[in-house]
Amino acid sequence: MLNGLARAAFTRLFSPLAALLLRLGLGPDAVTVIGTVGVCAGALVCYPLGQLFWGTVVITFFVFCDMLDGIMARQLGRTTVWGAFLDSTLDRLADSAVFVGLALWYFLGARDPLTALLALGCLVMGSLVSYVRARGEALGVRASGGIAERADRLLVTLVVTGLVGLGLPAIVLTIALAVLVVLCAITVAQRMAAVHSQLHAQEESA
Repeated sequence: MLNGLARAAFTRLFSPLAALLLRLGLGPDAVTVIGTVGVCAGALVCYPLGQLFWGTVVITFFVFCDMLDGIMARQLGRTTVWGAFLDSTLDRLADSAVFVGLALWYFLGARDPLTALLALGCLVMGSLVSYVRARGEALGVRASGGIAERADRLLVTLVVTGLVGLGLPAIVLTIALAVLVVLCAITVAQRMAAVHSQLHAQEESA
């Protein structure tokens, strides 16, 4: 839901920075890789050590690179299939690192297996949301949208994790992750229904 609402605002906000990075000789693909490495480092180093707030700060900083690369590509006037593929693939890696980092902390540090399992549940269900879209689009139909897109999942996870790092009770994160698992399941169902409807319409019109 946030993708459509925030895209225009973030484009206006980050366009000057994107132009500066291009003048410095940095390309969109390089920014994509740097952002992913930064997110993975923040998630897999800080979170397993229990540094939930600072890990979230690091991750949030590098998540903005995910917004910059697309803006840079459009400013260059050369959005490529490879760039889109790289961005999508590394997004999955970054998202996985966030939930694996949380799972490691709650399994090994906080000794809270329920929250750890819910973090892994978010990882699995989030990956399934992305798979349904990719498979649907491979069949030639639109399979995006839904109640819990990537931006929604990431925002909720990072905000709540950061607040827990500042002293909010850990149960709040447990509840948030449980809700995300349910919302991801709903999103999968929404996308599957959309794919089914479009394919059925194509078959009837053939």
